[in-house]
Amino acid sequence: MCGIVGVSLREPLEPHRAAYSLYYGLYALQHRGQESAGIVVSRDGEGSRISKGMGMVPHIFAPDDLKRLQGNVGIGHVRYSTTGSSRIENCQPFIIDYKDGSLAVAHNGNLVNYAQLRAGLEGEGRVFTSTTDTEVIAHLLVKELLIHKDLVEAVRELMRILVGAYSLTLLVNGRLVAIRDPLGIRPLCIGRLENGWVAASESVAIDTLGGRFLRDVKPGEILMFNGADEEPRSARLYRAATTAHCIFEYIYLARPDAILDGRLVYDTRVRIGELLAEEHPAEADVVTSVPDSGVASAIGYSDRSGIPYRETLMKNRYVGRTFIMPEAEMRDIAVKLKLNVLGPQVKDKRVIVVDDSIVRGTTVRRIVDSLKARGAREVHMRIGSPPITSPCYLGVDMKSKGELIASQHSVEEVRRFIHADSLGYLSLGGLVRAVGMTEKHLCTGCLTGVYPVEVPGEKWTARQMKLSHFTP
Repeated sequence: MCGIVGVSLREPLEPHRAAYSLYYGLYALQHRGQESAGIVVSRDGEGSRISKGMGMVPHIFAPDDLKRLQGNVGIGHVRYSTTGSSRIENCQPFIIDYKDGSLAVAHNGNLVNYAQLRAGLEGEGRVFTSTTDTEVIAHLLVKELLIHKDLVEAVRELMRILVGAYSLTLLVNGRLVAIRDPLGIRPLCIGRLENGWVAASESVAIDTLGGRFLRDVKPGEILMFNGADEEPRSARLYRAATTAHCIFEYIYLARPDAILDGRLVYDTRVRIGELLAEEHPAEADVVTSVPDSGVASAIGYSDRSGIPYRETLMKNRYVGRTFIMPEAEMRDIAVKLKLNVLGPQVKDKRVIVVDDSIVRGTTVRRIVDSLKARGAREVHMRIGSPPITSPCYLGVDMKSKGELIASQHSVEEVRRFIHADSLGYLSLGGLVRAVGMTEKHLCTGCLTGVYPVEVPGEKWTARQMKLSHFTP
């Protein structure tokens, strides 16, 4: 959760062109974070200009704000909090001025060893203005830059120290840099624009800017953009024995039109629905979805089962994602605002409802109750993932087992709680088949309780890293 973007453009006629490109790129990534947003730009490496605030992208940046952000290189961020509370001090990007220049950082992910790293830096006398792990990354990188002087060597040492998930866009003395952690947990990709380059969490940002998607940033890779007309310089600093791409990106987080690690998310979700129909058939009159992330899977379920697909839950497009809202009371109100039942479509019918996941269970129960209140004879819930039983420590806000209904209750107990006539979860094997990777290349910690990095008190599988050769 969180979205990042960076651009390196040819010096434009309009000096605020980079700011507008970042604005539209962040708008395309708004689904990844709705608490705050920020933009930093630089021109010819001469200082940085920043604008950030709480709320949604179009509410933060007025046209006059963007015009003041003059520069041809920049980075941007939309935030949902995992480490650090939702307040202005934690808005990204962060800027640190140091002896040899200036550094700005935008981060998607979460560090497992954040507390230890911060304590060590504070012991050295470094002062923090926020409670986020991103500021820790910024301080550590500045520290390594002062020691090594060379950016590649500084990042190499940074990667050796950090444990967890991190995709980063940086401004280092006015130069755009993109970094992905050695396990490739969070997504990051690059594209070519008519007037330069773009790096972003998802390919949808590249599409929005009229660019051409090129490839994903490789796990353990640093890309340094030296100008709009030069190919970025690449170094693969660490290579893991295998990857650990977040499986929840395919289930829920990413937009369906995004390409993640070579796979179109929409196709994966349709395949999820097809396999769900095979594993959990039901006699019914209508297949429907919880919009929006359940739509593609419901279409797949309908295609495979032969049961017609109908829209029965109409979405208020002015309400954002309820799962990523931080307070329970806010989520409850948002669900009531977000979905309304088309009564004639469900009255006296047996309805199969396809959703991507069940986290707390309260939203699903409200949906089931609403369908039955409008006359549905039966409601059968079909979930396009296995039960979520464990917290995520790597960037998704599932912080305690007490929040996860499936960690404390059996499938039958969950069914009774949500008031459904039947409940079927896709198996882990089915989900892995739908994604199209082997399980060893995916992080399934939230589903299995086994993590790809060492998490104190949890089971983990070491995915050994070894130093790779530098590629100029």
